[in-house]
Amino acid sequence: MKISLPPHGRPNRVYPPGTPSLHGLASVITGVVVVCALYFGRAVLIPITLSVLLSFLLAPLVQALRRLHMGQLPSIFIAVLFALAALLAVGALIGAQLVQLAGDLPQYQVAIEQKIETVQEKTVGRADSLMSRAAATLQRVAPSKPSPPRLTGRAARNAPAVPTPVEVHEPSPTPMQLAQRALSPAIAPIETTFIVLVVTIFILLQREDLRDRLISLFGSRDLHRTTTAINDAAVRLSRYFVAQLGVNLSAGGIIAIGLAIIGVPGALLFGVIAALLRFVPYIGIWIAAILAVFLAAAIQPQWTMAVYTLILFIVVDVAAGQIAEPLLYGHRSGLSPLAVVVAAIFWSWLWGPIGLVLSTPLTLCVVTLGRYADRLNFLTVLLGDQPALTPAQNFYQRLLADDPHEAIVQAERLLREMSLIDYYDNVALEGLKLARNDAMRGVLMPDQLARINDALVDIVENLEIADGLPDRLSRTESADAAGALLAAASADLSERHDSHISAHPQVHHETEKTSVLCVPGRGAFDEVTTAIAVQLLGRQGLAPLMATHSGYRSAHADEPSFKDAPIICIISLDAPESPPYLRNMLRRTREWRPRATLVVGVGGAPEGAPEKGATGASHSAPTFRAMIEECQAAASLQHMRQPSHVAGAD
Repeated sequence: MKISLPPHGRPNRVYPPGTPSLHGLASVITGVVVVCALYFGRAVLIPITLSVLLSFLLAPLVQALRRLHMGQLPSIFIAVLFALAALLAVGALIGAQLVQLAGDLPQYQVAIEQKIETVQEKTVGRADSLMSRAAATLQRVAPSKPSPPRLTGRAARNAPAVPTPVEVHEPSPTPMQLAQRALSPAIAPIETTFIVLVVTIFILLQREDLRDRLISLFGSRDLHRTTTAINDAAVRLSRYFVAQLGVNLSAGGIIAIGLAIIGVPGALLFGVIAALLRFVPYIGIWIAAILAVFLAAAIQPQWTMAVYTLILFIVVDVAAGQIAEPLLYGHRSGLSPLAVVVAAIFWSWLWGPIGLVLSTPLTLCVVTLGRYADRLNFLTVLLGDQPALTPAQNFYQRLLADDPHEAIVQAERLLREMSLIDYYDNVALEGLKLARNDAMRGVLMPDQLARINDALVDIVENLEIADGLPDRLSRTESADAAGALLAAASADLSERHDSHISAHPQVHHETEKTSVLCVPGRGAFDEVTTAIAVQLLGRQGLAPLMATHSGYRSAHADEPSFKDAPIICIISLDAPESPPYLRNMLRRTREWRPRATLVVGVGGAPEGAPEKGATGASHSAPTFRAMIEECQAAASLQHMRQPSHVAGAD
């Protein structure tokens, strides 16, 4: 280990690689401090958080009023008054429904008692009978205990006296005390509502000033990134909350109407509860469903009402989650299902029932900011609903896990959205590059390399009959260059071609598939890459031939199939690095077949490759698509140079 001496002569301390960094320790301490601050400061933070979220909901209404040429202050006060009226209406509705439900419960007392007795007979009653039988058995087996002797005479006089019970009667409360007891539960909600409305007004009044201060605080050096993050957090989240509120209110209204038709008491109350709890996706509406189903099962001797109630909640949740929400904003919340459950538990532990309702909006805000803040990016990866791995990484990971079946399933799913060439270029080729880098680093053992190659062969064979979107081959610069050569050759041959047609009116051109010789390099995955190229060339109307690297070298291009191929594709993932063996391979190929069109793929031509042969050019193809375009252009040029085949004329 090398130790450097600073100017003062004392050696610097060199930490081993496994020592935790101070940055990681500081992040952990910061996280603990933030959680503690959220827990102990909930009395202050809850109203502020509610104000921020309420400002997101009211911002579209304020902007709509401003478009009607209303001033800023009138627009804000009208929006806040609308929100206050809505909150008071919801509170009055909940209170009235609770009072009505409490008043109607005595009417259902008999049905509730019967249901409780039935449940006790099925569960507790059987347990009691078992316990009584066990107790009787123990009494028969255990010896009887002698009764305590009765005290008489002097012993009875010396026995301790039995205490006399004392009752304490409080004085009747005064009217002021009664009023205080009645109003004290409502003081805290009224106080919180007042604080929320006041803070919301100031947030709406100073939106631009708050935005500028946040930019100055978090990202004055990168204005573009910070402005994008703030706009995303303000505009996109605002639209999401408004759309979610609309869906929740609609679902709550439908549930209230349905429960009223079924006959469940407190239908409006359960509709409001369902609308509020739907802010917690996946689990919120089912909390309201459990309460409604239990009440419906308790008040009716039969189970019909409970079954209808459960069916109503299922239909509403499926319609809202699978039809309404995808049409409005494409997905449920932007969070994974596990993240929603974990967030609900976490925020409920911190802030109680209010934290349960706010869990999804708060977590979604953190995930959105994590897309732009590097320190919070791990939260986006852990909690977001976007795939953690790219398709290419997932492809390679399935190969490492020796699970080609899952890779085939992934390919079939992706082929519904892309063509086969695009899949091989964007997924398989990128995954092969990752595998090749690991093989170059020596982290893949020989047996693991063999298993990965076998899995790749299985995947390619399964995709032999796969159908994706239609292939739309766009000509690249190299293909355009080959097209220019094709145009020149066409001009040179036009006179001879016209003379053949005039001399022989009945002409039949035999269209034959052009042979393309595909030769792999000697990399760990070059053979399977060549197999992919052969498959794609065959699907594009060419006649590909595949040789092995050792067989091509030993044959010295004297094989008839090698000599007859007008196009030679040398395919290797090592092409960008230009290894010596590949440069020698290109040089020998040019010496053996000077008139053949040489295409180097995939990844680009290596340095030092011959630029031009006797009649054609060496073309580099960084992707399978570019390679096919080069081969098609060379095949068209080859057909133009061949003499016309004329059928017999009179």
